[in-house]
Amino acid sequence: MEKALERVAEQILSFDEASMSSLREKYRSKIEHFDGTKDWEKSVIIYCIINAVSLKNTLFNENLLKREGKREGTPSKGHSGLKRVK
Repeated sequence: MEKALERVAEQILSFDEASMSSLREKYRSKIEHFDGTKDWEKSVIIYCIINAVSLKNTLFNENLLKREGKREGTPSKGHSGLKRVK
């Protein structure tokens, strides 16, 4: 099962987030109208996958910015870089 999930993840990583995001509303609407069918279940999975890719990209970008800030010696987000001198 783990290998199958890894293959699915690899396929999903090759998809364009913008194209997937354009489908978010369609699948949100489908899951709001519960009918208990396999199509409804697939819609829930698809909606969650779209949100997972968006979350992954957000986390990736945030961590990349943090790493770049540390490498360049710039203050991280939320810090002004000012130091208290007595």
